[in-house]
Amino acid sequence: MPSNHDQPERPRREPEIIPPGNNWPDHDAAWRPEYRYGERHSRHRIYVGRIGPLGFALLVLMVALFGGIFLLALIGAALIWLPILLLFAVIAAIAGLIRRL
Repeated sequence: MPSNHDQPERPRREPEIIPPGNNWPDHDAAWRPEYRYGERHSRHRIYVGRIGPLGFALLVLMVALFGGIFLLALIGAALIWLPILLLFAVIAAIAGLIRRL
């Protein structure tokens, strides 16, 4: 714990920076992550690019499509419950009429 509470605690161990093209260090074989599902011990590059106007339009279209499908599912669920609630209302009305007799 640092003696001065205003200063952040320094890391206990410096991170090891492995230059591109080098393999995993042999002395840290126990630290090496385990890959599953056919992955090999290699590195992969992930390229991230900016989204263009066409990509943005397609993204908005997909979100609108999924929103519309969700809205239709919600309306369908409400329409399924509507006859059941109507049936309960009719049963309650009949029970009220029978009680008065």
